[in-house]
Amino acid sequence: MKSRLLLAGGILLAAASTARAQTLTDDQLEGVKARLAEGATHSWEIGTRAEALIEADTPTYSVLNNTSLPPPQGQAPSSLDQVISIARSVVSARAKSNIQGPQPLIDANGGAAGDPPSIGVAVLLANWTGAGAGDGHDYAGAAADQLQFILETVPKTSDGAISHRTEQVQLWSDFVYMVPPFLAYYGVLTKNETLIQEAYDQCRLYRQYLVDDDAGGMWKHIVLGQNTDDGHWSTGNGWAAAGMLRVLGTIQHSDYSKHFKKQAKDLTNWVSEIHDGIYPHLRTNGLFGNYADDSASFDDASSAAILASSVYRLALLSGIHTHLPDAERSRKALSAPASGSASSSPTLAHFTSDMWLTPVVNPNSFGQEGSKSPEGQAFVVEMYAAYRDWAAAGSPGANAAVRIGAGAGMWVALGVSLTLLCGW
Repeated sequence: MKSRLLLAGGILLAAASTARAQTLTDDQLEGVKARLAEGATHSWEIGTRAEALIEADTPTYSVLNNTSLPPPQGQAPSSLDQVISIARSVVSARAKSNIQGPQPLIDANGGAAGDPPSIGVAVLLANWTGAGAGDGHDYAGAAADQLQFILETVPKTSDGAISHRTEQVQLWSDFVYMVPPFLAYYGVLTKNETLIQEAYDQCRLYRQYLVDDDAGGMWKHIVLGQNTDDGHWSTGNGWAAAGMLRVLGTIQHSDYSKHFKKQAKDLTNWVSEIHDGIYPHLRTNGLFGNYADDSASFDDASSAAILASSVYRLALLSGIHTHLPDAERSRKALSAPASGSASSSPTLAHFTSDMWLTPVVNPNSFGQEGSKSPEGQAFVVEMYAAYRDWAAAGSPGANAAVRIGAGAGMWVALGVSLTLLCGW
């Protein structure tokens, strides 16, 4: 019996060591956040950074957390300081330009009308928590101008899909992460059901145009207009799934959840559809190709992170656990030590020494491999926030998992081994 216990203890320690080697430490995650702060300069990067910080640092203010919406009014907790600072910087720069009327929150990146609304939730939160009373900025006005610009100035398809571009009607999968969550959140805060419905309708219309039934439900990247991309860009599928989940979370945690049950069901099904289409293409190394079903495309860690995040979130929001093993495979692969690195101070296989994720798609040229991706950094933060929340909820859908550590959470399957060794 004693020998069995010693052997079981050895397995436990070995499993604990393996779990720690496959989980980023708090210090490493802070390094990821620091590189994100340095690199986020474009509107969608700034907005995605703000969203990642909300999910990671103040989950009670996240639409993905199981807390009711709207969030508490009054002074924001200190954990939201960076998010409020992002909103303040954007609105302050806008005020200095002295432009009046409908306009994006920030320069539209050469015509990308769909990107600036990604900052909208941070601006709405700044207004909701009273930041304007202290710094004198008109956050409500800035959000209203952005809303009017995207709804009334940006061109649309004949059936109402808002263009991602200003110079032509063109739909990008990225849009679904940037615009519908802003519309839904604006609607909940202002008690405007029409805006909540509009958020859902934009998801529905974008899916109608972009879903590829011949590819198992994966989405195309860009349709309509000039310079389209019919390929199944992995990051684009991640943007779409994560954006629809934020709309779903906003609906489910608001007073409108009963009224929008059908819409919530649709959103759940559409996210599952993307997962079911793309995860059969997950590579043996736990990453996706830049284009999921193109075996010649380079490995991309960014899409692996955002899609894993969306799997954990779907498990929490809708109780769907189908692809949790895939998400865990990606998370562990992205967190693993480099082959042959010292166990005392291991280097990481998919991060540089200063915690830039690698390999990644170039965020400014989606067909090329890059070296530094602020959005990829944000996706890692979101993946670990989602994993933490999933673990804290008891890892629903996991098999025979036992918690053995702290921090982001470390889980290993030990029940079968202990039963066999000790007769328990």
